[in-house]
Amino acid sequence: MIPIPREDASTYLQIRDTARKFADEAVRPLAEALDRDESFPRELYREMASVGLFGITVPAEHGGVGLDTYAYAIVMEELSRGYACVADQCGVVELIGTLLTRYGSDTQRARWLPDALSAARFVSYCISEPEAGSDVSGVKTTAVRVGDGWRLTGAKTWIHNAPVADVGFVLARTNLSAGNRGMSIFIVPFDAPGVSRGPKEHKMGQRASQVGALHFDDVALGPDALLGEEGRGFHMMMSVLEKGRVGIAALAVGIAQAGLEASLEYARTRKQFGQPLASFQGLQFMLADMAKDIAAARGLVHRAAVLIDNGEPANAAASMAKCFAGDMVVAQTANAVQIFGGSGYIRGFEVERLYRDAKICQIYEGTQQIQRVVIARELMKNGART
Repeated sequence: MIPIPREDASTYLQIRDTARKFADEAVRPLAEALDRDESFPRELYREMASVGLFGITVPAEHGGVGLDTYAYAIVMEELSRGYACVADQCGVVELIGTLLTRYGSDTQRARWLPDALSAARFVSYCISEPEAGSDVSGVKTTAVRVGDGWRLTGAKTWIHNAPVADVGFVLARTNLSAGNRGMSIFIVPFDAPGVSRGPKEHKMGQRASQVGALHFDDVALGPDALLGEEGRGFHMMMSVLEKGRVGIAALAVGIAQAGLEASLEYARTRKQFGQPLASFQGLQFMLADMAKDIAAARGLVHRAAVLIDNGEPANAAASMAKCFAGDMVVAQTANAVQIFGGSGYIRGFEVERLYRDAKICQIYEGTQQIQRVVIARELMKNGART
């Protein structure tokens, strides 16, 4: 049952049903092959765009769906039930769409937003570097003014979509002495001279999400490459982080939900000692723990989303949702593998893939340790009712 943050639930039910149908009919049948081949399903993403599953919170006047963070969380969970990599792509487009909507000029929005929302071109969110993962203040990529334009030099690593993207939104230093106030965001076409890509990384899980390194060797950029104000890049990136964490938390809930559904079906049909596994109380308790922990994580996700939509402080709530959901999905997909026994350890069984896909939820969009730092700081500042 969806808790209702507005009087009319029909919009949320409609977007949920659209995402669920797409996940069940278009995504899930491809998930095993996509994982095995580590392939990037361009046509699937274009089909996804055609049914309105990109740019959930981007205003309709800019070509988006025009809904809110709560709807975005619903979509992320449902898509992740089909395959987490597909939800990941929805998340990347959402964050870039939000940056362009909030901070882009009319010219920048007209040039980049329609193609991102239609999957005509693929985008990348470029922050992390070899020495700047959890510590964004460690960014060393620089952009130097040359005439009315810029020269970009540096490297990024572990970048989602790097091997396949057409354009990146790159965080770089424009003032070496100003700390976090000396960073800016640049829109960088990846066919520009001086841009090169490292090899695609081969990951444990979420293998169809393409991740790799980017190198910028004195890349010439025009004045229109700067997104928003110079020196506000760190602030702009951080301003979409709460939504990003809610999205990953919802993605984790979707993976766990898929594990619960697969485990329940297996427990009802698999027989041992002459009776279904589901008849054994010990296994029933495992299923019960899966269900209650998923429900708890979903509640934290929805709470954080509604706080964001209401314009209320949501920093701690988003970190709580991401931290709890990330730990929950790793624990409960491990239980799903346990319920399947030896079969759960074999490639080709959904729960084996779900277990591998779950682990990254404790790492990206801020590690679990970073989330605990955020929560603790909010407690120290605002007290136990944070």
